Amino acid sequence: MKKRKLRVFRSLVFAVFLFAGLIALVNWVLDSALNFNPREETRSQRVSEQVLEYEPLVARYAKEKGVSEYTDVLLAIIMQESGGRGKDPMQSSESSCGKRGCIKNPDQSIKAGVAHFANMLNDADGDLELAVQSYNFGRGFITYAKKESGGYTQDTAIDFSKKMYAKVKDKEKYRCIRPDSKKFDACYGDIYYVKSVMAYRPAIASES
Repeated sequence: MKKRKLRVFRSLVFAVFLFAGLIALVNWVLDSALNFNPREETRSQRVSEQVLEYEPLVARYAKEKGVSEYTDVLLAIIMQESGGRGKDPMQSSESSCGKRGCIKNPDQSIKAGVAHFANMLNDADGDLELAVQSYNFGRGFITYAKKESGGYTQDTAIDFSKKMYAKVKDKEKYRCIRPDSKKFDACYGDIYYVKSVMAYRPAIASES
């Protein structure tokens, strides 16, 4: 009888400790969820050494164009566009001369890319997100967004991409960058370009 009571007692103790452990685990999960900071999460976004090496050049051209406060954004754009690789790290050829491959060196690419961004920011009346998305979509998005929503929104970016993609005759020239792009039939440009670019900014700040 005593042995049986002892086994029952031990089982009860084990159950109490197990229940307490489960309560502690649930509290930890809830606390983590409630205190989640998306800006801290974005710090996991790595910025390549190639991009960071361009900081002095970006800063020089940004100062010339009056956008020095957006040097981190411009570096983030380089990271998103190319990771700092190649002769045209800001992918400025199309905005500069209307076709791919016309820019042959990084200095020319960054000079043109910074100028393009400065023009987009001016046309967007200082709306940074609108300017960044227009760096990817083109100036036409500024006109569209101002008319449809007054400025940048994620839904406006998706709608613009869908409309532009619908107009494309040879859709083989475009690839859906993300699964959601295909789901929305929004394969013109990158509908989450703003989100991707802005995610690099904390990492750039931590390196500066």
